[in-house]
Amino acid sequence: MDILASTPGGHAVVPLASNFLVPNATFIAEVIAFGIIIWVLARFVIPPINAAMASRQEAIRKQFADLEEAEADARKAESDYKEQLNNAKHEAARIREEAREHGAQIVQEAREKAQTEADRIIEHAHTQIEADRKAAFASLRRDIGSLATTLAGRIVGESMDDDARQGRVVERFLADLEEAG
Repeated sequence: MDILASTPGGHAVVPLASNFLVPNATFIAEVIAFGIIIWVLARFVIPPINAAMASRQEAIRKQFADLEEAEADARKAESDYKEQLNNAKHEAARIREEAREHGAQIVQEAREKAQTEADRIIEHAHTQIEADRKAAFASLRRDIGSLATTLAGRIVGESMDDDARQGRVVERFLADLEEAG
């Protein structure tokens, strides 16, 4: 039952109170519209959003996995690089040491060759000096013999043309010189 109120002019009738516990028609229409909107959202809007979010999360997970794999590959490549660098350093040190040893061996061989050549030159020089000494001694003997013969001939007053006599005089003179010297 509605209680109507009249205005001082007596014209308008307005319901005085309504029961808020009893739903009216607009409320029921609003609840039905809200339910339809929720159903449409749940049926057609939320599943694609969830699918897009799930695929995006999966893509992010895959990117993280790829990133971790790339980091592991980079660490492995870095360790391989360091190992190769270390091996190259050792190889370079070994090659330097071999070159140093080879150089020392070449120097030693050159010294030995030079010493052999020097010894050969010295021996040749000694031989040459000895030959020159003998040649000079023979030449001096002839010259001294000739001078001694000429001198003896002048002293004695007789000619020393006889070769046998000349040879004996020269030998005696040289023997006397060697004893004196």
